[in-house]
Amino acid sequence: MTSDGSQKHDIQDKTQDKRGTTPADFEHLDAALSHVDEGVKSGSMAAGAAKGILYSLIETLGALVGDPDLPEHARSGYEGLLETARELRVKIDR
Repeated sequence: MTSDGSQKHDIQDKTQDKRGTTPADFEHLDAALSHVDEGVKSGSMAAGAAKGILYSLIETLGALVGDPDLPEHARSGYEGLLETARELRVKIDR
């Protein structure tokens, strides 16, 4: 926040594609996935909670990847996150 109470937005947050997604959307999803991974590794997150969060992330990423209006460069990034999320889910299921 700035001194006048308004929020200061990063320039990157204002760069949107046709769908309205921003590079920050990718970063937030990546951060969420990293948070789950770190929580499971450290033991601070229960496996059931991690599975629930991963389920939501996988569903969200699947919807993004399936969007025909998503630019190809963005699709490949989301596909990578989706694959990482699926791999983490398999690791937790063991």
